[in-house]
Amino acid sequence: MTLLTWIVCAAATAGIFYQLWSAVLVRRFVAGKAHALDQWPTVSVLKPLCGDEPSLLENLRSFCIQDYPDFQIVFGVHTADDPAAAVVKALIAEHPDLDLRLVVGTAQPQCGNPKVANLLDMLPSAHNDILIIADSDMKVGPDYLKAVVATLMQPGVGVSTCLYVSHPTEGLWSCLGAMGINHSFLPSVLVGQAIGRVDGCFGATLAISQAMLKEIGGLAPLENHLADDYMIGELVRRKGKSIGLVPLLPTTITDEPKAKTLVSHEVRWGRTLASIDRMGYAGTLVTQAVPLGLLALVVEGGYFGLFVMMWALAARLLAVRIQESALHLLRQPAWIIVVRDFLTVAVLIIALSGRTVRWRGSRYRVLRHGILVSLGKR
Repeated sequence: MTLLTWIVCAAATAGIFYQLWSAVLVRRFVAGKAHALDQWPTVSVLKPLCGDEPSLLENLRSFCIQDYPDFQIVFGVHTADDPAAAVVKALIAEHPDLDLRLVVGTAQPQCGNPKVANLLDMLPSAHNDILIIADSDMKVGPDYLKAVVATLMQPGVGVSTCLYVSHPTEGLWSCLGAMGINHSFLPSVLVGQAIGRVDGCFGATLAISQAMLKEIGGLAPLENHLADDYMIGELVRRKGKSIGLVPLLPTTITDEPKAKTLVSHEVRWGRTLASIDRMGYAGTLVTQAVPLGLLALVVEGGYFGLFVMMWALAARLLAVRIQESALHLLRQPAWIIVVRDFLTVAVLIIALSGRTVRWRGSRYRVLRHGILVSLGKR
């Protein structure tokens, strides 16, 4: 065999082992339990909102029914006519006994990160010791606040964060989007942690104390960063503190009505990752066992290539089945798993070939470390 054949077959074999290992790690993570505390600090949950979205009321309501002694929730929109504002007002009327507040900030900025701009407007209304920033599309169980806070309060932890599981709305593209989260993103984070990567900080949930936020300079320096979640984690680590991964998986709804929206979202995420660690993001290609197995078959052209291809397919299917069982997901047909893997490779190639992203109606150029430069509206 040629050197190229050996390299491709070795990469495919690495992908096979990765798939099996990641499945074991997902199952082990799901079996983990959160810590318990004797006393629970007061908590302010910050929920930046922008427009209506599938299950918004249900998602926001799940934060109101927490088994936690003292918390408030601050909802934020950029303009009073944002459809999400009406949802929040209905929720406030539904729970008059809770400390729920709606903050209408300044208009969405023409440049910079609109989520951070929203949070800056909301922050003065958060009066408790612990801040939890949670995305609007997250749905949580009643033990969510306790799990997040308990992880944050562990010795040496400066910020705690959550992974999540996605459930799709109807349609092929939503299904493919959810599978990308459940069977690529989530396992990759757990493998990264297992090999010693310590920079995983995810915007779906970020918990940090008011004191630590002040120590790292607050939120204002992040206004022009697309990867604001990563930067919060990085700034905390520079202060000698660690990032705590909460042993809990909130759920989210993935709604991708067409291929264009799915690819646009995933390319934006990919270019965000590439701006932080370009070589590391490119290296995720080695996790794609099935595309690499097919390449091995093409390059080798014989029985050995076919052997590698079959093992790659078997390992990927087994990994997905284990993850589906552990995460209580619907079983997906084999063909869509293969399509998802080739889509992942396509997105990776597209993401590495440029630096422009579209986000909430505007175009940006993403520089190193996720710094945004506005290119105006579409």
